[in-house]
Amino acid sequence: MRSQRGMARATMACALAMLVSAGMAIAQDQAPERGRTLDEVVVTAQKRSENIQDVPIMVTAVSGQLLQDAGVRDIKDLTVLTPGLIVTSTANETSTTARIRGVGTVGDNIGLESSVGVVIDEVYRPRNGVGFGDLGELESIEVLKGPQGTLFGKNTSAGVINVRTAQPKFDFGGTAELVGGNRRTAEGSLSLTGPLVGDKLAGRIFYAYRQHDGFLDVNARAPRIAKEDVDRDVNTARGQLLWNPSDTVSVRLIADWSERNEFCCLGVQYVNGPATAIVSAISGGGIANPARPFTRRAYANRDTNQDIRDRGASAQVDWDLAGGAKLTSVTAWRHWEAELGQDSDFSGAALLYRDSKSYANTFETLTQELRLAGDNGRLKWLVGAFFADEDLDSINSLRYDSQFELYYSLALSAGMAPALVPTLLGRAPGTSYATGNGSYDVYGQDSTSWALFTNNTYSITDKFDIGLGLRYTNEKKDLDSHYTNLGTAASPAGIGCATARARFAIISGALPPAALPSYYGLGCATFADPVFNDATTRQSIDEGEWSGTAKLIYHVSDDVMSYLSYARGYKASGYNLDRERIGSPASPAAALDADTRFDSEKVDSYELGVKSSWLGNSLALNGAVFYQEYKGFQLNTFTGLQFVVASIPEVTSRGVDLDFLWYTPAEGLTLQGGVTYAETEYGDFDAAAAGVQPALPGNQMSFAPKWSGGVAATYERPINASLKWRTNVGAKYMSDYNTGSDLNPLKKQDAYALVDARIGIGSANDSWALELWGKNVFDEEYIQVGFDATLQTGTVDAFLGDPRLYGVTFRMNF
Repeated sequence: MRSQRGMARATMACALAMLVSAGMAIAQDQAPERGRTLDEVVVTAQKRSENIQDVPIMVTAVSGQLLQDAGVRDIKDLTVLTPGLIVTSTANETSTTARIRGVGTVGDNIGLESSVGVVIDEVYRPRNGVGFGDLGELESIEVLKGPQGTLFGKNTSAGVINVRTAQPKFDFGGTAELVGGNRRTAEGSLSLTGPLVGDKLAGRIFYAYRQHDGFLDVNARAPRIAKEDVDRDVNTARGQLLWNPSDTVSVRLIADWSERNEFCCLGVQYVNGPATAIVSAISGGGIANPARPFTRRAYANRDTNQDIRDRGASAQVDWDLAGGAKLTSVTAWRHWEAELGQDSDFSGAALLYRDSKSYANTFETLTQELRLAGDNGRLKWLVGAFFADEDLDSINSLRYDSQFELYYSLALSAGMAPALVPTLLGRAPGTSYATGNGSYDVYGQDSTSWALFTNNTYSITDKFDIGLGLRYTNEKKDLDSHYTNLGTAASPAGIGCATARARFAIISGALPPAALPSYYGLGCATFADPVFNDATTRQSIDEGEWSGTAKLIYHVSDDVMSYLSYARGYKASGYNLDRERIGSPASPAAALDADTRFDSEKVDSYELGVKSSWLGNSLALNGAVFYQEYKGFQLNTFTGLQFVVASIPEVTSRGVDLDFLWYTPAEGLTLQGGVTYAETEYGDFDAAAAGVQPALPGNQMSFAPKWSGGVAATYERPINASLKWRTNVGAKYMSDYNTGSDLNPLKKQDAYALVDARIGIGSANDSWALELWGKNVFDEEYIQVGFDATLQTGTVDAFLGDPRLYGVTFRMNF
């Protein structure tokens, strides 16, 4: 019901913006405002600066001004402005996933690379979660839809989020901004730019601090102290130099640093199952019963601290050569690390947890790209090479908490026998699954990748062009895995499972046959299995793959361009950085699976598009019909006990994208938006053979709404000679979709809409502005992700979408 109300409100907001536009246009009956034309919209989707209407790719381009009006700080904020884009986070904000046209890779498993690439100032980020941070001052963001592997490389099989930050300027200036709002939102930022050495060297520095209180109130049990969760505490800084040693050479140096020290992210009870009563009983009411997720109350006894540090440096050199050619070199080094705490059962019961010192990931990357591009009349050509060296170190530890054994006994006996497990195992209570014992696994993955590529457009006639691109990628990955079970003298590593297997005859005689799978499935889950004790494996991948694109481009007129394109995309093979086992949990013959590899993901994409300009080049109407077929789609699923990676034989995404940008005849009014319709479905395949839920074949994928659309309306008018006011309203609608990788109907999210708004007054020369703003202004209630509650069969927990935020911003430009 709330989602219907939200949809109605968003629809009214959009309709109102359009009616205002139409009414003012009729009243004023004037030509488009001088200077406000589509010539201003320049993108780098083809690794060269081009007008968006000349690029045969479906691109949503968002200007720096609109990003500021919409309060975009990170890639998740971008979703309101981009039809067909969904960005979600789960147990922590390093587990962030971007999806375009319903396609993306679940980010909870660090072993899986992304289907949607995030590129910031021409530097690729190895995972969406690594690219999830404060973006700072922005020049623009481009969302490229469909495979972009020819120019952007591997792991862009669904699209690219291409971020360009503000560059140094040779005119002195600066911006200071203060923000305050509800939930104790407090932000401050400062930017300075200007010449350092005449017209040869300019610099830019930026610093920001942002914080707000938690979006969840926490019923905290010892040892946890924090009473809130999903808060924010971010520091970020970026320094730049722009050096022009000559008229033909430009060098841009960037160094950046950021740090997050937060508590994030607890799930809440969404649908309760039979285990809820037991959890409530042993924790003294430490679980929501009945489930009321949107009271925004969570339960936990363990910390969820996330300490994330990101730093890096890059150098981009552009050299204009004789004959109109241009040589570009981009060199980058980055280091990213995260230490994460987790209450793994998301309740006040003491069942399972992760300690931040033993649940951590580190990426260190070195990348180098060289491009040589030119324009020889009819031929626009580009050749390039790319190299990347990436080191990933990961620690994954899951530990028993003090009530694990008690819960295990009660769950098996329907709450009747609290000492069932110790009795069956013949061990003293608390010694089979002792507090602090569990799994402790260390992974070290070294990856090297190199590629050669070319992308060219040839004008056969003045109206007809042909585009051809090709890329060869070589990918090598070496993974060293060391699995360990923690134990003590009184409670040796893996003793609970080892004893259960040794006493199979006794246990099978004491329990009904129907209870045996649950007994061993829990007591001999992979995190409890002694076959992993002090085990070491080494795996290697060395593969090469071709990708590319072909385009037919026809210029119907100066204002209309159509294109037919084919693209081949590729996402590399990889490893599941979680435990995998061969055999039944109850079997003494169960063994570690030393092969955790999953195969590469490939996509063939076909697109028929039209780009058109109207009304004196003030209105862009762009559209595309697309069909994308994925082979070996990499699906990551959480079972309630572990992550499982499956290669799905076939996934298809077909539909229509429509985008528009209108500098209206009404002075100061701009409208931008679009609609995506996508049928993103699993093919018909043998679910059992693929190791996935039987609901998947033939059905719409998770996080794939069929309809997604939105509009942003910006209006600026003078009040008098010294003052003006500016307002922006953005709305995004998505039809219903499932948020679970297993398509459990309990994880469905109904259709909903989000509305953001900003209104302000400021000086006519932009020297200052005072703005009131709201995000999710109608407080729409929705979930980001529904998931199986850990150990609690039948219970579904959820990570919630953000609540309403509102506040005031004061900005000074000088």
